[in-house]
Parts: sequence; C-alpha cells; structure tokens
Amino acid sequence: MAWSVPDRGSYRAAILWTLGSDHSATTRAVANAFLISAFDRSSGRRAWEFDLAAEGPFSPVHEKHNLASPSPVTDGERLYAWFATGQIAAVDLSGKLVWKKHLGAEYGPFEINWGHGSSPVIYKDYLILLCYHERSSYLLALDSKTGAVRWKADASTGETSYSTPLVVEVGGKTEIVVNSSAGVSGHDLSTGARLWHIAETNRFPVPTPLVRDGVIYTSRGYRSSPFMAIRPGGKGDVAASHVPWKVTSGAPYISSLVNYDGLIYMMGDVGVLSVVDAKTGERLHQERVGGVYTASPVAGDGKVYFVSEDGDTIVVAAGRTPRLLARNRLNARQLASPAIAGGRLFIRADDALYAIGK
Repeated sequence: MAWSVPDRGSYRAAILWTLGSDHSATTRAVANAFLISAFDRSSGRRAWEFDLAAEGPFSPVHEKHNLASPSPVTDGERLYAWFATGQIAAVDLSGKLVWKKHLGAEYGPFEINWGHGSSPVIYKDYLILLCYHERSSYLLALDSKTGAVRWKADASTGETSYSTPLVVEVGGKTEIVVNSSAGVSGHDLSTGARLWHIAETNRFPVPTPLVRDGVIYTSRGYRSSPFMAIRPGGKGDVAASHVPWKVTSGAPYISSLVNYDGLIYMMGDVGVLSVVDAKTGERLHQERVGGVYTASPVAGDGKVYFVSEDGDTIVVAAGRTPRLLARNRLNARQLASPAIAGGRLFIRADDALYAIGK
C-alpha cells in the first residue's frame, strides 16, 4: 500500500483521477453539506476541499447509497459534482466555485426509489445530466462553462434510471445512450430528441453502457439482468436491426460490464465471475470466486480488478480463461468502483481512500 487517507462522510461515488496530472478527487456527504475533495496522488495529501451547503428536499436512500453517490467529472478546466438533491457545482482545479445550480428546486424534487444515482457526463462543452425520476423524467444539457441550459428533453412520466448515460460518436453524428426502465435508447446530442430505442422494461436499471470499436455494450441491471451488444446510428425501434446479440440473463444487478481486449468481464452480485466473447455474446468462462459485489470492475496492464463489499480485491489475469493472481484484503467495506492511474489502484472504502502500488 502506497498510502491511505482517513476521511469522514458517506462514500459511494467512484474516484475521479484526471484532475490535472497529479490529483484525485472524491465527493461525499456529511451533516448539512456536500464535500468535494482533491488529494495529491503521490502522497495522499489533501490539496483542497470545497463545501456546498446541502439544500433539500432530501429523498430517502438505500443503505448502500447516499446523497453523494454520483461520481464527479472533469474537462481539465473545471470539476463538476452532482448530488442527489439535484444540486450541481462546477469548481475550478483549485477548488473555487465557478457556478452552481439546484435542479431539484428548478424542476421539481429528485424523487426516486432508493435515491438518485446517475453521474454527470462531460462531452466537449456539454454537461449531460440524466434525471429520470418517478415524478419528473428528463434529459438535460448544460453549457459546461456557465451552467446555462442548452436543452431539456422530457421523457415519459415515471420512466426511471440509476444509470449514467454514454456519449457515442457514429457516422459524423453524436448520440447519448440511456439505460432506463423503459429500455435502451439513443438521443440526439444537439436536442435530446430520441432517435432509436429497444423496448424492454426493467424496474431498476443501474449499469452504465460502454462503447468499444463502435459497438455499445450494456447490461440492464436488476434480477437476472440481460446484456447485449447494440450498433448505434439506428432510427425507431432497432431491436431487430441493430442488436448483433443478446443474452437474456446472467449479468449483475448493479455493477457495469468491462470490455478489455475483446472480452467482456463481469462479476455477479454473489461472486460469480464470467467472461464473454464481445463479438458473439458466447460465455467462455464462469467460476465462483465468492463475496458480494456492488462496484464495477476495472482493467489494465493485462489484469482485471474486482472489489468486494467485504474488502477483498480480486485480481485476475485477463484472457478467455482468466487466472486468479491475488486476493488482497482491506478491513473496510467497499462499494465504490476503483480507479487506475499512474501505476496505482485507487480504492474508496467507507472509512478512507487507499492507493495501492509502488
């Protein structure tokens, strides 16, 4: 272990590690405030901290969830942090406020079973926010420099999502891909209008889609989660025309897939590791490694990393038949997805931020 930093507050958001060349950032909730913190990656020293006063209404959240679950993002000039009240703040890379908004106050309370979970997405000068809640469902694009609204695209009343959208470039156009309770859909970046959809109801869509070599891969989440490959660029109902393959069950309830060198890796909620061929959807390998998993996996340097709620980090050699390399234990609950940067693995636990490596 390179270092660990004890900290206060509620942890669920993943770590942002691209704050310049040497800082990592996290968000968390404490009594009456949301905190954005930046740490020196080499030493763990706290570089700065920004406090945002928490303003309600405050929706109930799941035990594994909190009001600071959305992960922060950066465009290299500003950091954007979004919270489950609907409050969003943009700060510069020294921690000074640039602008802030309260979507819950402007457009209605963020009311969704278990609490809001979607993270912001930055694309060029668009800040994209998925607000699919029980009383009000909409996709919103802000100007990242000023916070001004570029467009707001309303969805069907009651359409919900805990997932983070994905931006995909295809054929000279750009689409926003959404995993929601109604299915998977693609939206025009310039207006938010829906371009295509795959209708498939799901009560709790949590996983985030990914794109690799021009193909979208996503699981739907919830029990016996289906997962599929989708070609972007379609129009209308594309279930029959733009889905090269689909597997009807077997993906995790919460965590997302990772595609590494043409193979999809996933860890089931109760510790079943699966490897799938990304071209065909064929399951190549499956084995039980044990544990309970909420965080999404990460991959790099020929390895795939999974962190369990019990504090284990499972390291496997990537391949069609993955080989277990290590099982390392931290005595702390781990719900947030880890991050890889500068030859180190950064893990966020309930009580601290850890840097693993030399």
